[in-house]
Formats: sequence, C-alpha cells, structure tokens
Amino acid sequence: MEERGANSAAGADLHLELSGTAGRAELVRALHDSIRSGRLPAGTRLPSSRSLAKDLGIARNTVADAYGQLVAEGWLTARQGSGTLVAERVLPAAGVATPGREAPGTFDRPSYRYDLTPGSPDLSTFPRNEWLAAARKALPAAPNDAFGYGDPRGRIELRENLADYLARARGVRADPDRILICSGYVQALNLLTDVLRQQGATTMSVEEFGYSLHWDVIRSRGLQPTPVPVDEYGVRSDLLQGQAALLTPAHQMPLGVPLAPDRRTRAVEWARDSDAILIEDDYDGEFRYDRQSVGALQALDPERVVYTGTASKSLAPGLRLAWMVLPEHLMEPVLAVKRTTDLLTATLDQLVLAEYIASGHYDRHVRRTRQHYRRRRDHLVELLAARAPGVTVAGISAGLHVLLDVPGDAADMVARARRQGLLIATLDHYRFTPNPAERQALVVGYGTPPDHSYNGALDLLCQILAV
Repeated sequence: MEERGANSAAGADLHLELSGTAGRAELVRALHDSIRSGRLPAGTRLPSSRSLAKDLGIARNTVADAYGQLVAEGWLTARQGSGTLVAERVLPAAGVATPGREAPGTFDRPSYRYDLTPGSPDLSTFPRNEWLAAARKALPAAPNDAFGYGDPRGRIELRENLADYLARARGVRADPDRILICSGYVQALNLLTDVLRQQGATTMSVEEFGYSLHWDVIRSRGLQPTPVPVDEYGVRSDLLQGQAALLTPAHQMPLGVPLAPDRRTRAVEWARDSDAILIEDDYDGEFRYDRQSVGALQALDPERVVYTGTASKSLAPGLRLAWMVLPEHLMEPVLAVKRTTDLLTATLDQLVLAEYIASGHYDRHVRRTRQHYRRRRDHLVELLAARAPGVTVAGISAGLHVLLDVPGDAADMVARARRQGLLIATLDHYRFTPNPAERQALVVGYGTPPDHSYNGALDLLCQILAV
C-alpha cells in the first residue's frame, strides 16, 4: 500500500511505500531507500514519531523504534529541540554524476578553473536588485488572467514594450501582434523549422561557421542544413539555396564580421525571388563597441525576414526568454505549433521583463554591460599585443567573444590549456565540416568569467599563446 506523511509543521512531508505488513523493519527499509536515493537529502527534518505514526496508521512505538535504529546506524541524527534529521553521509544520489564522470544526456562537462568559451555572459552582472524591484512592481499590478492559460504569443505587456525597444534600439519594424515570446532561442528555431517543414521545405542554408546545436535542431525537424561560405564580408549571400536561411548578420558567430551592405541586400532579394525565409539570429546585436550597432536585417523586408532575439546574452540564459518578430503569413502556423508543444511560455518573468524595459532599467543595464564587456575586450587585446605578439585579433569590436589567429597548432593549444585548467575552443569546433588545416584560430569568450577570475584566465591564456 502507499501512504503519505502530511504534517509539514512536524517536519518534511514524506512519501513512503510500505507493504501490507507495515512493521518496524518495513519502515526502516522505506526510510533507508528514501535517504540512499537522495529523495531525503541530508538535513531534512522528519516528522515527529507521533505525526508520522498518525499519517501512516501504525503504532507510535513502531516509528520511534525505526527512528532509533536509523540513528544508531548513522542514517539519522536526533537532538533535543532540533527533532530528527537526515544525517550527513557521503553517498552519491542515484542518477547524479560523480566528480570526473558526466551523467549521460546532460550538458555537464568537467570543471575547469577558467572558462573562456563563448556563449554566456558574465552572470555576476545580472541586475538582481533591479529585477527584484521590477518584480515587486509588476506582480501586484498584474491582472488575474496573467496567472492563467493566456495568449500563446506571450503577455501583451512584454510584447508592447519589446516592440518599442526593438524599433528604437535595433531598427526592427515590430508590431506587438507579430511578436511571439519563446522559452529560449532553441525553441524559436524548433517552432520555425517545424512550420517550414510542414510547408514543404527540405533544405535550409546555414553559415559554414556556427553552433552545431542549431544544425542539429534543423536536422531533427526533417530539414537538411546546407553550409554556405563565409568570408571577411559575411556569408556569401549569392550562394544561398533552399527554402530558408539562418544568418547572424550583425556579428557572425564565430568569425565576428558583420554582413556587408550589398550582401544584406542580396540576401533579401534572394528570399523574395525564391519565395524563401531568412531567419535573423540577432544574438548579441546590442553589443557593438567601436560604433553604433548595425540595424536589423529585418527592416529591409519584414515579410521575408524572421527577427529573433534573446535575453540570454543581455541578462541571463536562465531566464529562458526569447522572441520572434514574424511575417504575417507565418504567425498563425507558428502559433499552431506552439499550442501543441508548450502552449505558452511562463508568464511571471515576462511580466517582470516588461516592467524592467518600461522603467528604463533594461536600457541602462545594456549600456552598463556594454561598457563592461568593452573594457574586457580592450584589456584582452592589449594583453595579447604585449605578451603574445604573434597572435592576430580578427573581427569587429563587438559581442562577447573574439577570434584569434594563432601561429601554431590551435588544437594543441586547446589541449595544453585544458591540462592547465583553462577551457578554450578552436575555430574548427564551430565549422560545419571540420578542416583543421584550413585556418589555425581560437574562439575566446570574455563574457563568462566573473571579475575576480578574469585576470587569472587571461594570464593563463597568454602563457599558452606565448609558447
């Protein structure tokens, strides 16, 4: 039979599976199993013997005897005034990776002293106090329907404020009714590729350098990603093919070049002539340091370009908030797919972000972090010039990563760096078809380390590059 303890005032609620003969031995076994599995972690306060006996319908002495045995065995501790608690024990919880071993199917990876791979901002810059202030203002003022099943496009408050912000800061031609809020960029790409496949698409052009995860998403939806060459002027838009193309026009990932004006125009013309769709991944478009950011490609033709943006770089990946500005003819098909996947994106953080934007905090935060990352990039470039003069910095002054052409074997440098506790990546890691001999370069992210470890990371990087 299955019983539950349910008196939280007397300790933790328990879910114990007991057999029909619920004696002391059976209760000891059930508690053993719960502790060993990690379901009752160390420090958990258990119900009193009286409360648990009442919940389980057994004698109080049976519970007291079981507790006493487990205390004697070291599984529980009992102190006057503190009650009965699960003891500290060195036991790996089921399904959790032990040090040096990664659990299958997770994003876990070995721990490094320093991480200079791209993809994440400095999480210590997350504006906790401002975010809390926005939450305190937004949540009490939210209408009751904000906590129910709402519009799968997302909260209107956020869509309206995003429309204003994107038009002002990125030049996007945005209507709140054409904005769809997603649980991160990968979901946005999943939704789009699902719809494109349903409409008969079979291939999608992608830049020959980028994230393999994005190519995997495209494949998982039944489309074939087709790599298109990228040079110092961006993707070769004269070579685009298929029914769609995924581009990073403001700041190519990872080469760090913007798409040249004539190629931007050519890409849009290709989409019109081919009845195709351009997906604009504006992952870090707000972070340009040497001049004003290049405006969004979407402004050239909102009916041929899907604009995608995210809070992952400007705020934090953990928010799981991204957005698409869709052509009118794609809005309903994409909504139909979203309704059958997650229905709607969690609304509470949408309300807070809406208030955060409306109050002006988001603009101020972006300006503040833009200066933060610019100082980091400048410091990295100056340090390399002094200590590793054979290294060439490529790409524009923008974003959260830099491309370094190195005078040696890039893969060997990565291996030596890892042995010393520094995580970096080769350019070839981001190439659609690996070809290590073509260009020896490293992709170095300067966003991830917090301030207290940034100088140490750069010092170790320079040691590796100077050898």
